[in-house]
Amino acid sequence: MNRRKIGRTALEVTEISFGAAALGGLFRACPRDQAMETLQAAWDSGIRYFDVAPWYGLGLGERHVGDFLRDKPDGSYVLSTKVGRLLRPVPTGTVPDYSYVDPLSFDADYDYSYDGIMRSVDFSYARLGLNHIDILYVHDIGVYTHGRAANEHYLGQLLGSGLKALEQLKSSGAIAAYGLGVNEVPVCLDVMRAAPIDCILLAGRYTLLDRSAVDELMPLCEKTQTSLVIGGVFNSGILATGPVDGANFDYMPATEEVREKVAAMEAIAKNNGLPLAAPALQFPLRSPLVASVLIGTGKASSLDRNIENFAQPVPDSLYPEFEPYALVAPPLGEDAVRV
Repeated sequence: MNRRKIGRTALEVTEISFGAAALGGLFRACPRDQAMETLQAAWDSGIRYFDVAPWYGLGLGERHVGDFLRDKPDGSYVLSTKVGRLLRPVPTGTVPDYSYVDPLSFDADYDYSYDGIMRSVDFSYARLGLNHIDILYVHDIGVYTHGRAANEHYLGQLLGSGLKALEQLKSSGAIAAYGLGVNEVPVCLDVMRAAPIDCILLAGRYTLLDRSAVDELMPLCEKTQTSLVIGGVFNSGILATGPVDGANFDYMPATEEVREKVAAMEAIAKNNGLPLAAPALQFPLRSPLVASVLIGTGKASSLDRNIENFAQPVPDSLYPEFEPYALVAPPLGEDAVRV
Protein backbone atom coordinates (compact mmCIF):
# COMPACT_ATOMS: atom_id res chain seq x y z
CA MET A 1 0.00 0.00 0.00
CA ASN A 2 1.25 3.49 -0.85
CA ARG A 3 2.52 5.72 1.93
CA ARG A 4 2.51 9.46 2.47
CA LYS A 5 4.54 11.66 4.80
CA ILE A 6 3.19 13.39 7.89
CA GLY A 7 3.89 17.11 7.72
CA ARG A 8 7.55 18.07 7.94
CA THR A 9 8.43 14.92 9.87
CA ALA A 10 10.12 11.78 8.54
CA LEU A 11 7.09 9.69 9.52
CA GLU A 12 5.19 7.94 6.72
CA VAL A 13 1.73 6.35 6.98
CA THR A 14 -0.25 4.10 4.68
CA GLU A 15 -2.88 5.85 2.56
CA ILE A 16 -5.55 3.79 4.30
CA SER A 17 -5.45 3.61 8.09
CA PHE A 18 -7.50 1.80 10.70
CA GLY A 19 -9.58 3.61 13.33
CA ALA A 20 -10.37 1.62 16.45
CA ALA A 21 -13.49 3.32 17.88
CA ALA A 22 -15.65 0.34 16.96
CA LEU A 23 -13.23 -2.00 18.73
CA GLY A 24 -14.20 -0.19 21.92
CA GLY A 25 -17.82 -1.25 21.41
CA LEU A 26 -19.19 1.92 19.82
CA PHE A 27 -22.96 1.31 19.42
CA ARG A 28 -22.49 -2.48 19.48
CA ALA A 29 -20.34 -4.93 21.41
CA CYS A 30 -17.02 -6.00 19.92
CA PRO A 31 -15.71 -9.13 21.69
CA ARG A 32 -11.96 -9.64 21.79
CA ASP A 33 -11.88 -12.39 19.14
CA GLN A 34 -13.87 -10.21 16.74
CA ALA A 35 -11.55 -7.28 17.39
CA MET A 36 -8.49 -9.43 16.68
CA GLU A 37 -10.07 -10.77 13.48
CA THR A 38 -10.79 -7.24 12.27
CA LEU A 39 -7.29 -6.03 13.07
CA GLN A 40 -5.83 -9.04 11.27
CA ALA A 41 -7.94 -8.23 8.20
CA ALA A 42 -6.58 -4.69 8.29
CA TRP A 43 -3.01 -5.95 8.56
CA ASP A 44 -3.52 -8.47 5.75
CA SER A 45 -4.86 -5.68 3.50
CA GLY A 46 -1.59 -3.78 3.88
CA ILE A 47 -2.73 -1.21 6.45
CA ARG A 48 0.16 -0.24 8.73
CA TYR A 49 -1.24 2.82 10.46
CA PHE A 50 -3.54 2.25 13.44
CA ASP A 51 -5.35 4.94 15.42
CA VAL A 52 -6.96 4.53 18.83
CA ALA A 53 -7.86 6.64 21.88
CA PRO A 54 -8.44 6.18 25.63
CA TRP A 55 -12.05 7.25 24.99
CA TYR A 56 -12.82 4.23 22.80
CA GLY A 57 -14.54 1.80 25.15
CA LEU A 58 -12.99 3.64 28.12
CA GLY A 59 -9.65 1.93 27.53
CA LEU A 60 -10.92 -1.19 25.77
CA GLY A 61 -9.87 -0.01 22.31
CA GLU A 62 -6.29 0.60 23.44
CA ARG A 63 -6.13 -2.84 25.05
CA HIS A 64 -7.30 -4.57 21.85
CA VAL A 65 -4.93 -2.62 19.60
CA GLY A 66 -1.99 -3.11 21.95
CA ASP A 67 -2.62 -6.85 22.20
CA PHE A 68 -2.67 -7.14 18.42
CA LEU A 69 0.44 -5.06 17.73
CA ARG A 70 2.57 -6.40 20.57
CA ASP A 71 4.25 -9.15 18.56
CA LYS A 72 4.75 -7.01 15.43
CA PRO A 73 8.34 -5.97 14.68
CA ASP A 74 9.48 -2.54 15.79
CA GLY A 75 9.09 -0.05 12.98
CA SER A 76 6.61 -2.18 11.02
CA TYR A 77 3.60 0.01 11.85
CA VAL A 78 2.61 3.52 12.92
CA LEU A 79 0.43 3.99 16.00
CA SER A 80 -1.48 7.05 17.13
CA THR A 81 -3.50 7.60 20.27
CA LYS A 82 -5.00 10.66 21.88
CA VAL A 83 -4.82 12.94 24.88
CA GLY A 84 -7.35 15.24 26.54
CA ARG A 85 -9.32 12.74 28.61
CA LEU A 86 -8.05 11.05 31.77
CA LEU A 87 -9.72 7.78 32.77
CA ARG A 88 -10.58 7.00 36.38
CA PRO A 89 -12.04 3.76 37.74
CA VAL A 90 -15.72 3.60 38.74
CA PRO A 91 -17.73 0.78 40.35
CA THR A 92 -18.88 -2.00 38.03
CA GLY A 93 -22.16 -1.13 36.35
CA THR A 94 -21.90 2.64 36.91
CA VAL A 95 -20.20 3.70 33.66
CA PRO A 96 -22.29 6.50 32.08
CA ASP A 97 -23.87 5.78 28.71
CA TYR A 98 -21.43 7.12 26.13
CA SER A 99 -22.75 4.81 23.39
CA TYR A 100 -20.09 2.18 24.13
CA VAL A 101 -21.38 -1.33 24.76
CA ASP A 102 -19.54 -3.35 27.44
CA PRO A 103 -16.81 -0.75 28.06
CA LEU A 104 -14.24 -1.07 30.82
CA SER A 105 -15.28 0.27 34.23
CA PHE A 106 -13.90 3.78 33.90
CA ASP A 107 -15.20 7.29 33.44
CA ALA A 108 -13.36 10.18 31.80
CA ASP A 109 -12.40 13.69 32.87
CA TYR A 110 -11.22 16.34 30.41
CA ASP A 111 -7.73 17.68 30.96
CA TYR A 112 -5.71 19.41 28.23
CA SER A 113 -3.00 20.77 30.53
CA TYR A 114 0.70 19.83 30.62
CA ASP A 115 0.21 17.47 33.57
CA GLY A 116 -2.97 16.01 32.10
CA ILE A 117 -1.30 15.21 28.79
CA MET A 118 1.76 13.67 30.42
CA ARG A 119 -0.41 11.50 32.67
CA SER A 120 -2.58 10.48 29.74
CA VAL A 121 0.45 9.28 27.76
CA ASP A 122 1.70 7.20 30.70
CA PHE A 123 -1.72 5.61 31.14
CA SER A 124 -1.91 4.83 27.41
CA TYR A 125 1.45 3.07 27.50
CA ALA A 126 0.11 0.89 30.30
CA ARG A 127 -3.18 0.05 28.55
CA LEU A 128 -1.49 -0.61 25.22
CA GLY A 129 1.28 -2.67 26.75
CA LEU A 130 3.57 -1.07 24.17
CA ASN A 131 6.67 1.08 24.61
CA HIS A 132 6.18 3.29 21.57
CA ILE A 133 3.57 5.76 20.30
CA ASP A 134 4.22 7.61 17.04
CA ILE A 135 1.53 10.32 16.96
CA LEU A 136 -0.49 12.03 19.70
CA TYR A 137 -3.72 13.82 18.84
CA VAL A 138 -5.44 16.28 21.17
CA HIS A 139 -8.89 14.69 21.26
CA ASP A 140 -12.17 16.57 20.94
CA ILE A 141 -10.99 20.03 21.83
CA GLY A 142 -13.45 22.55 20.44
CA VAL A 143 -17.00 23.86 20.56
CA TYR A 144 -18.36 20.72 18.89
CA THR A 145 -17.68 18.71 22.06
CA HIS A 146 -17.67 21.25 24.86
CA GLY A 147 -19.88 24.18 23.87
CA ARG A 148 -18.40 27.64 23.59
CA ALA A 149 -18.09 28.60 27.25
CA ALA A 150 -16.40 25.39 28.46
CA ASN A 151 -14.14 25.27 25.43
CA GLU A 152 -12.63 28.63 26.32
CA HIS A 153 -11.34 27.00 29.51
CA TYR A 154 -10.04 23.86 27.81
CA LEU A 155 -8.45 25.75 24.93
CA GLY A 156 -6.74 27.90 27.54
CA GLN A 157 -5.30 24.75 29.12
CA LEU A 158 -4.00 23.51 25.78
CA LEU A 159 -2.47 26.79 24.63
CA GLY A 160 -1.25 27.64 28.12
CA SER A 161 0.69 24.46 28.85
CA GLY A 162 -0.60 21.42 26.95
CA LEU A 163 1.21 22.20 23.71
CA LYS A 164 4.42 22.52 25.71
CA ALA A 165 3.99 18.91 26.83
CA LEU A 166 3.48 17.72 23.26
CA GLU A 167 6.50 19.64 21.98
CA GLN A 168 8.60 18.25 24.83
CA LEU A 169 7.54 14.69 23.98
CA LYS A 170 8.40 15.25 20.33
CA SER A 171 11.75 16.93 20.93
CA SER A 172 12.76 14.09 23.28
CA GLY A 173 11.95 11.49 20.61
CA ALA A 174 9.12 9.93 22.60
CA ILE A 175 6.74 10.71 19.72
CA ALA A 176 7.34 11.62 16.08
CA ALA A 177 4.39 13.98 15.54
CA TYR A 178 1.43 15.61 17.23
CA GLY A 179 -1.73 17.42 16.30
CA LEU A 180 -5.50 17.57 16.77
CA GLY A 181 -8.15 14.86 16.54
CA VAL A 182 -11.43 16.76 16.04
CA ASN A 183 -14.74 17.02 14.18
CA GLU A 184 -14.69 20.74 13.43
CA VAL A 185 -12.68 23.34 11.55
CA PRO A 186 -12.72 26.47 13.78
CA VAL A 187 -10.65 25.01 16.62
CA CYS A 188 -8.02 23.87 14.11
CA LEU A 189 -7.67 27.45 12.94
CA ASP A 190 -7.49 28.70 16.53
CA VAL A 191 -4.67 26.32 17.46
CA MET A 192 -2.72 26.64 14.22
CA ARG A 193 -2.67 30.42 14.51
CA ALA A 194 -1.12 30.06 17.97
CA ALA A 195 1.40 27.26 17.41
CA PRO A 196 2.67 24.86 14.74
CA ILE A 197 1.30 21.31 14.63
CA ASP A 198 2.21 18.38 12.39
CA CYS A 199 -1.16 16.89 11.55
CA ILE A 200 -4.90 16.95 12.06
CA LEU A 201 -7.16 13.92 12.24
CA LEU A 202 -10.27 15.63 10.89
CA ALA A 203 -13.55 13.72 10.90
CA GLY A 204 -16.25 14.51 8.37
CA ARG A 205 -15.08 17.94 7.15
CA TYR A 206 -13.26 17.05 3.94
CA THR A 207 -15.39 14.47 2.20
CA LEU A 208 -17.16 13.98 -1.10
CA LEU A 209 -20.17 15.66 0.54
CA ASP A 210 -18.83 18.05 3.21
CA ARG A 211 -16.17 20.58 2.15
CA SER A 212 -16.01 22.62 5.37
CA ALA A 213 -12.21 22.41 5.42
CA VAL A 214 -11.65 23.83 1.95
CA ASP A 215 -11.92 27.61 2.30
CA GLU A 216 -9.70 28.36 5.30
CA LEU A 217 -8.19 25.23 6.82
CA MET A 218 -6.63 23.62 3.78
CA PRO A 219 -4.85 26.77 2.59
CA LEU A 220 -3.46 27.19 6.11
CA CYS A 221 -2.37 23.52 6.15
CA GLU A 222 -0.57 24.06 2.86
CA LYS A 223 1.19 27.15 4.20
CA THR A 224 2.29 25.42 7.42
CA GLN A 225 2.93 21.97 5.89
CA THR A 226 0.38 20.38 8.22
CA SER A 227 -0.96 17.02 7.06
CA LEU A 228 -4.56 15.88 7.24
CA VAL A 229 -5.75 12.42 8.17
CA ILE A 230 -9.39 12.21 7.14
CA GLY A 231 -11.88 10.24 9.20
CA GLY A 232 -15.63 10.05 8.83
CA VAL A 233 -15.46 9.82 5.03
CA PHE A 234 -19.03 8.52 4.93
CA ASN A 235 -20.34 11.46 7.02
CA SER A 236 -21.91 9.28 9.72
CA GLY A 237 -22.95 6.66 7.18
CA ILE A 238 -25.01 8.37 4.48
CA LEU A 239 -22.28 8.15 1.84
CA ALA A 240 -22.12 4.40 2.43
CA THR A 241 -25.83 3.62 2.73
CA GLY A 242 -27.19 6.28 0.41
CA PRO A 243 -30.21 8.42 1.38
CA VAL A 244 -32.18 5.56 2.93
CA ASP A 245 -34.74 6.04 5.70
CA GLY A 246 -32.91 6.67 8.94
CA ALA A 247 -29.67 7.74 7.24
CA ASN A 248 -27.48 9.99 9.39
CA PHE A 249 -25.36 12.99 8.50
CA ASP A 250 -23.01 14.53 11.06
CA TYR A 251 -24.25 12.18 13.82
CA MET A 252 -27.87 13.27 13.37
CA PRO A 253 -30.75 12.28 11.07
CA ALA A 254 -30.05 13.67 7.62
CA THR A 255 -32.22 16.57 6.49
CA GLU A 256 -34.22 16.41 3.27
CA GLU A 257 -31.71 18.76 1.62
CA VAL A 258 -28.80 16.47 2.50
CA ARG A 259 -30.67 13.37 1.35
CA GLU A 260 -31.41 15.03 -1.99
CA LYS A 261 -27.75 15.91 -2.49
CA VAL A 262 -26.64 12.39 -1.64
CA ALA A 263 -29.31 10.91 -3.93
CA ALA A 264 -27.86 12.92 -6.81
CA MET A 265 -24.34 11.75 -5.95
CA GLU A 266 -25.49 8.15 -5.71
CA ALA A 267 -27.10 8.38 -9.15
CA ILE A 268 -23.85 9.68 -10.64
CA ALA A 269 -21.91 6.79 -9.12
CA LYS A 270 -24.44 4.18 -10.23
CA ASN A 271 -24.48 5.55 -13.77
CA ASN A 272 -20.76 4.79 -13.84
CA GLY A 273 -21.13 1.31 -12.38
CA LEU A 274 -19.83 2.25 -8.95
CA PRO A 275 -21.12 2.16 -5.38
CA LEU A 276 -21.07 5.66 -3.91
CA ALA A 277 -18.69 4.38 -1.24
CA ALA A 278 -15.88 4.02 -3.81
CA PRO A 279 -15.51 7.69 -4.77
CA ALA A 280 -16.28 8.67 -1.17
CA LEU A 281 -13.32 6.65 0.10
CA GLN A 282 -10.97 7.83 -2.61
CA PHE A 283 -11.91 11.51 -2.77
CA PRO A 284 -9.80 12.88 0.13
CA LEU A 285 -6.55 11.42 -1.20
CA ARG A 286 -6.90 13.51 -4.35
CA SER A 287 -5.41 16.30 -2.23
CA PRO A 288 -1.66 16.08 -1.50
CA LEU A 289 -2.40 17.58 1.92
CA VAL A 290 -4.14 14.34 2.94
CA ALA A 291 -1.77 11.69 4.27
CA SER A 292 -4.32 8.96 4.99
CA VAL A 293 -8.01 8.05 5.01
CA LEU A 294 -9.15 6.42 8.23
CA ILE A 295 -11.49 3.42 8.07
CA GLY A 296 -13.31 2.62 11.31
CA THR A 297 -15.09 -0.70 11.73
CA GLY A 298 -15.48 -3.59 14.14
CA LYS A 299 -16.05 -6.25 11.47
CA ALA A 300 -13.52 -7.91 9.19
CA SER A 301 -16.14 -8.22 6.44
CA SER A 302 -16.77 -4.46 6.52
CA LEU A 303 -13.04 -3.77 6.42
CA ASP A 304 -12.61 -6.03 3.41
CA ARG A 305 -15.54 -4.35 1.62
CA ASN A 306 -14.02 -0.92 2.17
CA ILE A 307 -10.66 -2.07 0.86
CA GLU A 308 -12.38 -3.39 -2.27
CA ASN A 309 -14.16 -0.06 -2.75
CA PHE A 310 -10.90 1.79 -2.28
CA ALA A 311 -9.32 -0.32 -5.02
CA GLN A 312 -12.09 0.22 -7.58
CA PRO A 313 -10.99 2.45 -10.46
CA VAL A 314 -12.75 5.83 -10.30
CA PRO A 315 -12.00 8.07 -13.29
CA ASP A 316 -10.74 11.56 -12.50
CA SER A 317 -13.34 12.93 -14.90
CA LEU A 318 -16.14 11.74 -12.59
CA TYR A 319 -15.34 13.96 -9.61
CA PRO A 320 -16.42 17.28 -11.16
CA GLU A 321 -19.90 15.80 -11.53
CA PHE A 322 -20.20 15.59 -7.75
CA GLU A 323 -19.19 19.19 -7.11
CA PRO A 324 -22.65 20.84 -7.45
CA TYR A 325 -23.92 18.67 -4.58
CA ALA A 326 -21.14 19.32 -2.06
CA LEU A 327 -21.93 21.40 1.03
CA VAL A 328 -20.46 23.14 4.04
CA ALA A 329 -21.80 21.98 7.41
CA PRO A 330 -23.85 24.61 9.26
CA PRO A 331 -22.00 26.35 12.10
CA LEU A 332 -22.25 25.26 15.71
CA GLY A 333 -24.31 27.18 18.21
CA GLU A 334 -23.17 28.15 21.70
CA ASP A 335 -24.14 24.74 23.11
CA ALA A 336 -22.48 22.56 20.45
CA VAL A 337 -25.67 22.10 18.47
CA ARG A 338 -25.86 22.60 14.72
CA VAL A 339 -27.79 25.75 13.80
